[in-house]
Amino acid sequence: MELSKRLQTIASYVTEGFRAADVGTDHGYIPIYLVQHKRCPHAFAMDINEGPLQRAKQHIAEMNLESRIDCILSDGLDGLPQKDVDSVILAGMGGDLIVQILERGKDKLSGVKELILSPQSHPERVRLWLHQNGFRILQEKMLIEDGKYYVICRAVHGTESYEKACFYDFGRFLIMEQDPTLLEYLNLEYQKYEKINQSLVDLSKEHIQKRKTEVEQRLGAIKEALGYYEM
Repeated sequence: MELSKRLQTIASYVTEGFRAADVGTDHGYIPIYLVQHKRCPHAFAMDINEGPLQRAKQHIAEMNLESRIDCILSDGLDGLPQKDVDSVILAGMGGDLIVQILERGKDKLSGVKELILSPQSHPERVRLWLHQNGFRILQEKMLIEDGKYYVICRAVHGTESYEKACFYDFGRFLIMEQDPTLLEYLNLEYQKYEKINQSLVDLSKEHIQKRKTEVEQRLGAIKEALGYYEM
């Protein structure tokens, strides 16, 4: 099975030999790939909806992998087989939903060795949750697919916090490594927010004042992150 670049990157972040659970598996492509490529001896395809889980079961059966991939109908981490899972994958959903799932199921994460997360929005909230709940980020990558920017990170148990807000906004690893895809994203974000800022001229209205403050804060964080590329 061939995966998109984004899904391949997510799969590559799973430690070889670990048993992985893909939460919100949809078609089951990641568990199939992990088992087929002998990265995982066993995997779990989990989804809250019966429809996607049935599609995953069908694809797993087509690959004759029923003995090595279990399908679990589960709301978030509710059905996570804790003793059998080393790696939890949460991808293809917004950052707020990822945080919600992690927060509601955090009592199930004590035995999990790593989290592979790819929020489609608000990655800063995911990074902050990790640090506030005893995880540290070991790897992070940004890539572009079909015109959209994606962040993928790998976190393990540990203590960590970032000293600068821009590291939460855009990823300390990405900034310090001067990631070229992040640079492209930062430049586009700067242009977008600068244009918004210039349009906010009627400061007699309270909601415009508030929006202008938010936009200027965002511009400040972008400028701070861009400063690391000039070092």
